Amino acid sequence: MQFKNPEVLYFLALLIIPILVHLFQLQKFVKVPFTNVAFLQKLAQETRKSSRIKKWLILCTRLLLFSAILFAFSQPYFSDKKTNKNQHTFVYLDNSLSTNTKGEKGNLLQVAAQEIIENSSEKDNYSLLTNNNFYKDINQQELKNRLLNIENTSKKLDFSNILLKISTFQKNKTNTSRKSILISDFQNTYKKMFTNVTPAFSAIKLTATQKNNISIDSVYITNENTNNFLINVVIKNYGEQQNNIPIAIYDQKKLISKQSFSIESNTEKIIKFTIQNQADFLGKITLTFNDTFDFDNTFYFNINSTKKVNVLSIGSNAIFLSKIYTKNEFNFTNYSLKNINYNILQKQQIIILNELENIPEILSKNILDFSKKGGSLVIIPNENSNVNSYNSFLQKLNIGKIKTKISDTLKITSINYNHPFFKNVFSKKVSNFQYPIIKNYYPISSKNSSKIISLENNLAFISQIQNTNNNIYYISSAINRNNSNFLNSPLIVPVFYNFAKLSFKHSQLYYRIDKENKIDIETKLSKDEIVSVSNSDAAFIPIQQILQNKVTLTTKEQPLIAGFYSILKEKDTIKTLAYNYPKEESSMIFMDVNEITNKNITVSSSIKDVFQEINKKNEVHWLWKWFLALAIVSLLLEILILKFYKP
Repeated sequence: MQFKNPEVLYFLALLIIPILVHLFQLQKFVKVPFTNVAFLQKLAQETRKSSRIKKWLILCTRLLLFSAILFAFSQPYFSDKKTNKNQHTFVYLDNSLSTNTKGEKGNLLQVAAQEIIENSSEKDNYSLLTNNNFYKDINQQELKNRLLNIENTSKKLDFSNILLKISTFQKNKTNTSRKSILISDFQNTYKKMFTNVTPAFSAIKLTATQKNNISIDSVYITNENTNNFLINVVIKNYGEQQNNIPIAIYDQKKLISKQSFSIESNTEKIIKFTIQNQADFLGKITLTFNDTFDFDNTFYFNINSTKKVNVLSIGSNAIFLSKIYTKNEFNFTNYSLKNINYNILQKQQIIILNELENIPEILSKNILDFSKKGGSLVIIPNENSNVNSYNSFLQKLNIGKIKTKISDTLKITSINYNHPFFKNVFSKKVSNFQYPIIKNYYPISSKNSSKIISLENNLAFISQIQNTNNNIYYISSAINRNNSNFLNSPLIVPVFYNFAKLSFKHSQLYYRIDKENKIDIETKLSKDEIVSVSNSDAAFIPIQQILQNKVTLTTKEQPLIAGFYSILKEKDTIKTLAYNYPKEESSMIFMDVNEITNKNITVSSSIKDVFQEINKKNEVHWLWKWFLALAIVSLLLEILILKFYKP
């Protein structure tokens, strides 16, 4: 038994007063002479004994009366919590795409939301966390309204962030009884992340009844001939073998081709479609199959007419550049230092300063302006470079300075395979290849540089220098055949090809929702102009940066729904992009919560049971009414004793 006002019980000590009064209140009996003494002695004894009993009974009833009143005012109760503490329940409800499937009672997300509504308490406060929203300190009615409107989202909340939210919630709540409940399918979540410092919570797993899922994982294109191209569709099967599954490909709403396939259990398969070569193709691939998830049975991709990258080389006539920058992908131009057409500099995506001895002031100013507007730059020094001229130019770019020439024959030995520059270039690391050499070089000193390829003395041969708006690459040595045999190395092609390709990020076949995507759009905008992204259902303005002859868009928070989206400049469509849901949501790998051995985590299979247990522990059984009734009963007993008990 607990008391809301336990300080009132101190007044019980005052009950000693009526006891003392009773003990010291002496009743004097007067003796009267009478002839029959024996009879009078017996009568006096009986009267005195009856009076004492009556007084003890009255004392007991009064003590009971006062005690019951004091206990009633102290407000006693039975409960597992203290009445001066509030109950606050933190609820995480996973509304990712993987919870949009059927369980034993129906749709996993909708059933979970309904059970929370039915079993939540009006007396408690709640905080509701979903993958796309956080509702803090709400009552039951607000909780109900939020849950009635909950929908699945393509956003995935990292589990470590959920645990951090719980930890913060538990620390910030003072004078509050706190409970945390996590309701999820626990997809791709592993028990190793639960340690001894993991905050306490109750885990409730949502389980789908169907255990098979087939998803369209990705799409890529290979050229078959000049008239056709081959679309390769990667299909993944999670579960048992499936046969005769229909698959179709559309150009927007027009059916192009249809076929069926079979796939073995837990395997991956590539389905191929041959499509007539065309400039723009809005492709949609659909699977007709009833499985666990249906959101991954449709896949969008877009084949845009890719514009060529403008590449300008200033310096000696390098034949190797014209072989790398072919006409089908690049607009390559080469000028000597004497006959530069400065009018076309600002129209380029990348400029290569190819072994110039000096960098004239007029060229320096134009390159600086080109660089500030986002143009990429490759700097290759000459064997006889004027160090002062170069350093004056590099200082204006704010990228450091080069040192005097060092004459030493060195091998080019190290490739930074982890650098984004070499993403998807090598299938494996090369440990023994014929190392190219250089005879002299100009080391660069820069705070913001990263090595792409290194010399055997661990100095950079090719480095990327971080700049606010663009990419700047520095090659520390002249690469002509007199000074190096790097031109004969297999590295020459991927290096210079990526110099140009990374200068302009062409739109891809498709993008993933909830991932950071950067897209370059070749257009010119005035200072106050913007581009927007929209389709028939949604529209938003992405993060955008106006650069040299292009606008770089960054999308992550939006869009949220898979499909085709148009990039609009005012009302004109510049380009169309295709977005698909994260492929991780198609996985059928789920954590077995029953294997969790962490003492801070309790596992349950029922939302109703967890909430009822919390509500039961928070129930308060007040006893003051019973003590008040006892006080009344004791008062009535005293009245009855005084009226009817005659000593």
